[in-house]
Amino acid sequence: MNQFFYKKQKRIKALSASITDFSYKKHSHGEYAIGVTKRGIQHYHLDGNLQLSHKNGIMFFNPEQLHDGTAHDEQGLDYIMLYLEPSLFLEAMEQKDYIRFSTPVVYNHNIQQHVMNLAEAVLTEADECICDDLLFNLADNLTINTNKIQNQDTLIKKMKEDIQHNIKRLSVESISEKFSMSKFQFIRFFKLQTGITPYQFYLNNKVDYARKFIEQEKDAYLAVSECDFVDLTHLNRQFKRVYGLTAIDYLKQIR
Repeated sequence: MNQFFYKKQKRIKALSASITDFSYKKHSHGEYAIGVTKRGIQHYHLDGNLQLSHKNGIMFFNPEQLHDGTAHDEQGLDYIMLYLEPSLFLEAMEQKDYIRFSTPVVYNHNIQQHVMNLAEAVLTEADECICDDLLFNLADNLTINTNKIQNQDTLIKKMKEDIQHNIKRLSVESISEKFSMSKFQFIRFFKLQTGITPYQFYLNNKVDYARKFIEQEKDAYLAVSECDFVDLTHLNRQFKRVYGLTAIDYLKQIR
């Protein structure tokens, strides 16, 4: 049986999940994500490289870092995740520039406890002051696994921005023309640089935009028209492949 339980506290979201036969499709998040494998083995590809997080493994994901995910075997998998908005995470880390987690999986009991404590506080809707303290404690112990991010290639950064600014509808041809490329030159270049096609990047961002809209407006039906999905079924299908549950069920949990 697959179970997904989300809670949100301002700029922090927590997930408690138990999966057996569910597989996340290739996607990315706008937030920094930190998780702990509680039972089983987390099997996923990060930027195209296979990663395995065994019990007590701490998983680190940078914003827009491409990954999928599933249980490694039929025994299934239990894990928790924290999703931290970049502005909040950098503030807690006392950093002005973006930083990157340098190692995908680490085993460190101290960090594990800080991640678990903060996730538990968010999931149980603890007071904001408590969550702030726990986030500070976590950030204070994370410097061993971070380094400053290198400036992203200017061209691919501009391409991503153009796609994100047209989140309702994607015109690969118009964007490719802007960069003096044919449609397929653009698709090939984008995938070579990012690991996914422009359409996959667009769809990931569209679902993420819908998630933020739902959290703010508390209305999944309105998100259908706002984000230009065909209908609620279309939104739910795309939402589930990234978050494990439908937009409607997600809304019920984060109200």
